Amino acid sequence: VGSQEQSSYFQTLLCVILLSTLGKMVNSLDSSLLRDFFSILLLQVSMWGSDSFLVIGPSEPIVAMLGTDTVLPCRVSPPLNLESMELRWFRSQFSEAVYVYRNGMEQAGEQLVDFKGRAELVKDYITEGRVAVRIYSLRISDNGMYKCFFKKDSDFEVATLELKVIGLGSGPHVFMVGPEDKGIRLTCRGKGWFPQPEVQWTDARGEKIPSLSEDETQDDDGLFQIEASLIVRDSSKTEVSCSMKNPFFGQGQVETISIPESFFPRTSPWKIAFAGTFLILGGFVVAVMFLAWKQQQEKRRVWEVQKEKKEESKAKGKTVTQNWRKAKLYAAAITLDPDSAHPNLILSENRKQVSLMENVPQNCDASVCQGQEECEAVFSVLGRNCFNTGRHYWEVQVNMGTVAGPVNKWAVGVCSNTVRREGWFVEGPEKNIWVVAYEKGEVKFPTSPESLSLKQHPQRIGVFLDWEDGDVSFYNMADGSHICSFTGLTFYETLCPYFSLRGTGTSVTICSGLDYTENCPDSSPNTSVTHLRSCDTGAPQEAKPLLLP
Repeated sequence: VGSQEQSSYFQTLLCVILLSTLGKMVNSLDSSLLRDFFSILLLQVSMWGSDSFLVIGPSEPIVAMLGTDTVLPCRVSPPLNLESMELRWFRSQFSEAVYVYRNGMEQAGEQLVDFKGRAELVKDYITEGRVAVRIYSLRISDNGMYKCFFKKDSDFEVATLELKVIGLGSGPHVFMVGPEDKGIRLTCRGKGWFPQPEVQWTDARGEKIPSLSEDETQDDDGLFQIEASLIVRDSSKTEVSCSMKNPFFGQGQVETISIPESFFPRTSPWKIAFAGTFLILGGFVVAVMFLAWKQQQEKRRVWEVQKEKKEESKAKGKTVTQNWRKAKLYAAAITLDPDSAHPNLILSENRKQVSLMENVPQNCDASVCQGQEECEAVFSVLGRNCFNTGRHYWEVQVNMGTVAGPVNKWAVGVCSNTVRREGWFVEGPEKNIWVVAYEKGEVKFPTSPESLSLKQHPQRIGVFLDWEDGDVSFYNMADGSHICSFTGLTFYETLCPYFSLRGTGTSVTICSGLDYTENCPDSSPNTSVTHLRSCDTGAPQEAKPLLLP
């Protein structure tokens, strides 16, 4: 009230001054100028007498999370009762109404379709000149500028607000792709972010490492998916972190990956020495050949034939070990999924071992189970970790107990996550199951009627899955030799690690990733690989039940 009286006092004083000044100017003004001056004065006086007000919005942007609720507040100064005024919140155009309040009620007919049922007026303090519009379930499309429009009679004012909608997506997830360009290639992926996040690689000391490349895309909802790549060539950087941060909110997430120093490619010093020796030897040979060309040519031919035979012999011994070491780069931490386990199976507390319950009937013959599924059910369990992309490797230890009888059997490999595993069924590609199995004292491959000719039955088995290349391979980790492979497959579904067993004392244990290096097979050329065989004959045709018609 005091401020209004003070304003009226100054308005009256100004009128007196203007009228006084007008009296002095009468003699010097013609009639037209005098008439214009009076019009301006009357307009100003009428404005002083009206209920003028000012609409005020937040001075800072309103920041809110995607999917949550937020409010867009506005107030008037001086405080007025807003119940009889028109209140409108809109986007860039006046007709793009978010919420309209007129004649004491909501005007839903003027509201944009996107905000119907998602916007309401918060009018707890409407008589004090403070109101707000609450928007529910924020979307990416809600991000941007807003205006609040207040109108009383012919007077109106507008204030501008800014709403920043942010989405903290999943990730980052860091993957080790493999050796590339004298280093190790890493990939960092994240999705569901808004706006586009800032990606930063750092080493263990917190020093920033620039990305090799960054690719980002937006889905139909406007959320960003981003993939950043990096090649680490410094073998001392065994710990690398990838962080993704929202540029407005400042909040982010980080994931760290450890790279064993042994994974970094190294240049062998003997190659340089060999190159120098070869050049010297080449010059000497040329000089000798000039004196006795025919004799040296014959000796050289014999020497090259012998060398090729030795190289072929060495290559056979190294190929399996090299393939196994390549698979080891994609080691995955596998645990068992208790929800997928058969009721007759017992899982350890750490979900790494599965064994059979006691007193389970074992005397049924699989040959008569075709029509008696209740006679011999397959006791199986899946891994919790399932895959629909990339390369993955894990090892399992099979224990047959003290006495392995004819009913003892096991199978390890992968299967589709949609396979129905009730009762008895065939563990084979036609069921979307790719395994190597032990039954009746023999190790078998589902696509071959004959048992595999192995020098010793595998107790520790390595499983390698290449989802994109359609490859499932098995290795005997007793000597690092290759058992068999499914190749040329095309997968369209998610694949899970698969384990089944039967027989008293039989158990399967998933080995820890740390044990892979400790139990590395001998890589010398003397490693026995005489039982190395191609077990994928016919597999590409029989193992494609997931192909689209």
